Formats: sequence, structure tokens, C-alpha cells
Amino acid sequence: MKQQKSFGTHTTGTLYLVPTPIGNLGDMTNRSIQVMQDVDVIAAEDTRHTQQLLNQFEITTKQISFHEHNKETRIPELVARLQAGDSIAQVSDAGMPSISDPGHELVKAAILADVPVVPIPGASAGITALIASGLAPQPFMFYGFLPRKPKEQLHELDLLKTHQETMIFYEAPHRLAKTLQSVEKVFGAERQVVLARELTKRYEEFLRGTIAELVAWATSNEVRGEFVVIVSGNDQVIETSDADPLAELSAVDAVKELVENGLKPTAAIKQIAKQRSLDRQTLYLKYQGENKQWL
Repeated sequence: MKQQKSFGTHTTGTLYLVPTPIGNLGDMTNRSIQVMQDVDVIAAEDTRHTQQLLNQFEITTKQISFHEHNKETRIPELVARLQAGDSIAQVSDAGMPSISDPGHELVKAAILADVPVVPIPGASAGITALIASGLAPQPFMFYGFLPRKPKEQLHELDLLKTHQETMIFYEAPHRLAKTLQSVEKVFGAERQVVLARELTKRYEEFLRGTIAELVAWATSNEVRGEFVVIVSGNDQVIETSDADPLAELSAVDAVKELVENGLKPTAAIKQIAKQRSLDRQTLYLKYQGENKQWL
């Protein structure tokens, strides 16, 4: 494949973001197979896991490891290869790269280096669970994994409790019961929740009910499999005056006030952006610019 883009006298390869099945190998697309066959190298989260997939589809392309623990050294190496003309397919163990998996930092680095980035459509656990949940499919908000520490988790949920969008979370089986208990504590016992377990696999299952009912299920059963947790949005209208007690301050000053009172900058930016219907990335850049630091 080796699609190249010219910049003066310099050509680059292409970074392909390739989704892999979240359970059922039949969900591997023809385009994904073709891309993985044609690129110069595959950057894989776990090369042993990905090798099984490559064997299944008779893909002989060489791999290089790219994961959370080696990204700082690996990204410059991968970008250098892209700039030299190699094309790379980046994959995670299952689903979409960058979605609760490695990839985002590599994408940013490739864009900064004027390397074309091509996403390949395919499997995503969050969207797959959402459309079968029975809860409102739009608007929705994908969150991913909540913080593991109880205090941070409760604080994050407190920021989310007024959201009217359907919310999508991921959770591991051994943490599911405690996370659901935290959701119940902050959102209330009657919020509608759907648990999607082992999607596309033999024991795929959807559990639907109130958060209280699903807490009872999770604490009285042996929990197995990876879970997508779909939570209905808050259908109660929140008064603006109650939602933004710092309304007299500019958005950046309001963030600074929250940070001075002990909130982490990223959490403060998220809170003010939500309360004032602002673009979070724009507010982040304004705050970062005034404070001369990256968060």
C-alpha cells in the first residue's frame, strides 16, 4: 500500500488506525486485513496477542510493540519511520485504537510531523453496547474507565451527575460492583443502567434495570467478562445559577479558583466547560497559555 504524501522534496508514509475484533473474529473487515497486509510494519499493543490475529488471516507483516509503557521512546521512532516513507498500521488488543487504548499520542505526533493519518472503520465496544441498550442513543457521552481511587471516582461522578446525555463507561469485572455502588451513591438508586457483557462473544449478555437492581446483581453473582456500563442521562433541568456559582468570573479565572481550592486542573476545566457550554479543548488551551504549563 505504502501511500505517500509529498512535501516539497520529502515524502512520508501513512499512519493507519486499524480496529480489531472485540471478540468475534468475523467482525474483522476486508479493508483492515488488506491494510495490515500492505503496510511496512504493524505497531501493536501486545505483539503476542496480535500475532494470533495475524495467523488467523495469514498476514505476515512484521510487528513492533507500542503500548503505554514504551510510548515515550517508541513514538519518535515510529514518526521517524513514517517520515522516511514507511506506512504503519497501529492496532490495540481489541476495538478502536485510542479509545481507552494506546494511540492518541502517536496520532498527535504524526499530525505535527505532517504525516497523513487514516482511520479504518470497525468494531467499538461502546457504540456496539449503546445501540442495543434501549437507552437514548443520542446525544451520548463516551467516558471510558472511571478513576480507580474511590475519592477521585466519586468526585468525577459528581461532575457527571447533571449530564443529560447517555453516558458510556468501561469497567473490569473485579471492580464492577464497587463502581456501580459509587454510581448509585452519586446518581441515586433509580437511574436506569444497562450492563453489556462479553460483547460479540459466546456469552454475550445485556442486563437492564435501575442502578439499585444492578448493584444487587453485581454483589450477589460471580462477575465475569469485560463490561460496558451504559447510564441514562439526568432528565431533570438544572438551573444555571445553581450549576455555576462562579458565574461572575471569566472561564479561565473560574478554573483557577477551583484549582486553588484543591481541584485538579483537568477536572476544573471539565467542570467549567460543562457548566458554561464551552469547548473543553479551547478552555484548556486558554488556561494552559495563561499558566505557561501543560496539564
